[in-house]
Amino acid sequence: MKSVKTNELEEIIKSKRDVNVIDVREDDEVAQGKIPGAKHVPLGEVPDRINEINKNKHYYMICRSGGRSGKACEFLENQGFDVTNVDGGMLAWTEEIEK
Repeated sequence: MKSVKTNELEEIIKSKRDVNVIDVREDDEVAQGKIPGAKHVPLGEVPDRINEINKNKHYYMICRSGGRSGKACEFLENQGFDVTNVDGGMLAWTEEIEK
């Protein structure tokens, strides 16, 4: 499974316009703030909402610390998606958040 640290994702977001981030945390966690522009798909809903994810795009998966997003990555990789896990998750995120 591919992975990046949060500081690497922060740099990628700063350098590119079209970065796809999916936050797999629960609603109450996301209500505290998420990466601006990130799509919220709770981990338990990923299989049912897979049609919302484009197989032709690359996605960075994030959660609180990296565990749930890792599970999402494993599932999506097995379905043929191009995904990267964000190690450290939102606990390590130091940039702007949106609420």
